Amino acid sequence: MKAISYSRYGGPEVLEYGERPEPKVGPDSVLVKVRAAAVNPVDVHAREGHLDARLDAVFPVVPGWDVSGVVVQPGAAVTEFAVGDEVMGYVREDFLSRGTFAEYVAAPVRTLARKPLGLSFEEAAGLPLTGLTAYQALRALEIRSDDTVLVHAAAGGVGSMAVQLALHSGARVIGTASAHNHDHLRTLGAEPVAYGDGLADRVRALAPDGVDAVLDTVGGDTLRLSANLLAPEGRLASIVDGDVAEFGGRYVFVRPDALDLHVLGELADQGEISVHVDRVLPLEQAAEAQRLNTEGHTRGKIVVTVDWEAAAD
Repeated sequence: MKAISYSRYGGPEVLEYGERPEPKVGPDSVLVKVRAAAVNPVDVHAREGHLDARLDAVFPVVPGWDVSGVVVQPGAAVTEFAVGDEVMGYVREDFLSRGTFAEYVAAPVRTLARKPLGLSFEEAAGLPLTGLTAYQALRALEIRSDDTVLVHAAAGGVGSMAVQLALHSGARVIGTASAHNHDHLRTLGAEPVAYGDGLADRVRALAPDGVDAVLDTVGGDTLRLSANLLAPEGRLASIVDGDVAEFGGRYVFVRPDALDLHVLGELADQGEISVHVDRVLPLEQAAEAQRLNTEGHTRGKIVVTVDWEAAAD
């Protein structure tokens, strides 16, 4: 099969497009014919070796955790899916090796849910990691309908999903973003505030008594500032900075969860949440897709796709 892989840590130059063996399918997995795979910042962190302390790398590594596609072979113990089922997944295992930037991926059923009928394969590929991260973080924050929630980097992949999910819960949402993304946030239903000097004052102008919950997606100084913006009994969670515990908050590391992903799929089918795909590139241009993602100028997701018509020629 065709795949993107790397045999050592490094920059985009270590990514190679070529032939890799088709993955074997374990009893609790299914073989998915990949239609689309989304790019996430964590893919770059993994490729550069920043996850080496947490995850073993079995080289060559095929990157990518987000996927949408079609089941072509269920494992011997699988009853959840059958051949022809359209699925999406956050296919993360406890090691780096067989990722989703390939024509096929062997995906444990615990990482998969059915693809929402209302989403394209490209949109469905962009939902799992960002959706699960936002969903699990907001659950940790115990968002209520009368809360005012501050979401940092609210126009990004996780941020925009958190905005939609918090609004679905009935909360009021304030979102930080650069000025050119403010209209986009208003379209989602959030109240935008600009980054930079004076951010705390701008948030306090909208929430004089403090905010009830903050989702930090930036870390560092933003995390410390966020702790000072909380109302009494306010809650704080971060998906990037473990120092959140020093401020009485919770660090949330997203995990694959088939039930959570199913809930997100239902919300997408009902039109309660949507996935904005910023750019679509072919699989062989995955290095360029990762490079674009690191620039930080995208709104929503960058997705790579497999051209099965060309592959059949």
